[in-house]
Amino acid sequence: MITSYKELDVWKKSMLLVQEIYIKTSNFCEIEKFGLVSQMRRASVSIPSNIAEGWGRKTTKDYVKFLHISLGSLYELETQVIICEKINLTGKEQLIEIYEFIKDISIMLNVLIYKLNKKGNKIEIK
Repeated sequence: MITSYKELDVWKKSMLLVQEIYIKTSNFCEIEKFGLVSQMRRASVSIPSNIAEGWGRKTTKDYVKFLHISLGSLYELETQVIICEKINLTGKEQLIEIYEFIKDISIMLNVLIYKLNKKGNKIEIK
């Protein structure tokens, strides 16, 4: 049995995504520091943060709600990454790893939400 959100693979992977976003955006031009860079960093931080906050709510219903919020932040980040590519802020080759993280985390969150929504599935949070 999992006893902490920190044991969840989706939380671990989303923490790695945060690190990657901070690394990649540190190379963006100074003019974007308070625009797109700030939004991308906040969106990425929101993903593991909502996984953790939902865990702390102690009910399956609340946890699923926060997992959906996390998924929304993931898609927000994906849109911002696409914008970076479209406005030539960075090349697509520099974003491949981020796109892979987004794809993997999306699958993991959706599977977790699906399993928790199945009738009778409850989380036991210690």
